[in-house]
Amino acid sequence: MLSNITIAVLMGGPGSERQVSLASGKAVLNALLSLGLDAVPVDVTGTDIDLPAGTGLCFNLIHGTFGEDGQLQEILDAKGIPYTGARAASSRRAFDKSLAKQAFLAAEVPTPKAEVIDCTHGPALPSFPAPFVVKPPREGSSVGIEIVKNQAEAEAAIAKASQHSKDLLIEELISGPELTVPVIDGIAYPVVHIIPPEGVYDMATKYPWLSGKTTGSQYICPADLDLETTMAVQAAAVAAHKALGIEVYSRVDVMLGPDNRPYVLEANTIPGMTETSLLPKSAAAAGLPFPELCRLIAEISLKS
Repeated sequence: MLSNITIAVLMGGPGSERQVSLASGKAVLNALLSLGLDAVPVDVTGTDIDLPAGTGLCFNLIHGTFGEDGQLQEILDAKGIPYTGARAASSRRAFDKSLAKQAFLAAEVPTPKAEVIDCTHGPALPSFPAPFVVKPPREGSSVGIEIVKNQAEAEAAIAKASQHSKDLLIEELISGPELTVPVIDGIAYPVVHIIPPEGVYDMATKYPWLSGKTTGSQYICPADLDLETTMAVQAAAVAAHKALGIEVYSRVDVMLGPDNRPYVLEANTIPGMTETSLLPKSAAAAGLPFPELCRLIAEISLKS
């Protein structure tokens, strides 16, 4: 199926995650080429996409704004060109943390309590006290997120986050292991335990090479959890994936609370795809090498 088409590997994009997207794109391009497939790099710098003639599939690796929020999907739908991953509607729903929270609650997916505040006329405070997390709802890869440990920090943190968005999602802070679970074609893969330095998992600790740091977060895969907890975390991830209506694949972020209960934070529809990214780590632990992971995603996408 894939051997007869040209695969345009879309990377870069106009958003804040451009450098990470370029790394994902180059890794997937090399993986597809290693399989003997006709793959061509396409560096997307704006909202216009110049595709190679005869493109039969776009492998979308544009993280965050434009690539993950439904805009790119709508353009490709209008062109009638197949692409990997979530479609336009589910991309918008998953990318907007406020919409995703509504979907989780409606489907009874375990998730931290939260509320949306309006900072149009200056910083506002939620109805519940710190500790909590302040999240601009339509940014990817932890951009703009502020952790508020006590009430004295609240107003300044909210003011800072409101530079990214005037509506903010305020979410109860869950203390415990930070986990992530890939879901591919409705199946949960091995759980990854994320151990960030100093307890903060942000752009700098996810991608230390972007900020010139030599060390970043550590990862344990499969996570050192008992079978019952592992199954509960994976079940929550699949439930979140389905609640958002995500097609093909995602990577679902989960916190494990003090009660050993999973709390879903969000689902990423275009997760990192370098060979050291978390989805590929999980797939490798399940016995799926990186090139075969890329092939699987492409094949499922063409069938969807």
